[in-house]
Amino acid sequence: MSPRYVQRLFENEGKTFTQFVCDRRLDDACRMLASWRFDHKRIADVAFEAGFSDPSYFNRAFRRRFGSSPSELRNSSL
Repeated sequence: MSPRYVQRLFENEGKTFTQFVCDRRLDDACRMLASWRFDHKRIADVAFEAGFSDPSYFNRAFRRRFGSSPSELRNSSL
């Protein structure tokens, strides 16, 4: 599969491959933050586990996608 072929697949969805991967990582982080099984982990650790290497970027992307910060989501889930 060529990179251009993959790019075309995502163009049909109106997203880039990078956006798709970021969205999946954010979904994973959101599930972890809402789960009591991960409440012992720091938010930065959840971000790293979901595939983010920069906690600041993670916080901005999370807020942009879900309309609240990771800590707000975690606090509302407890």
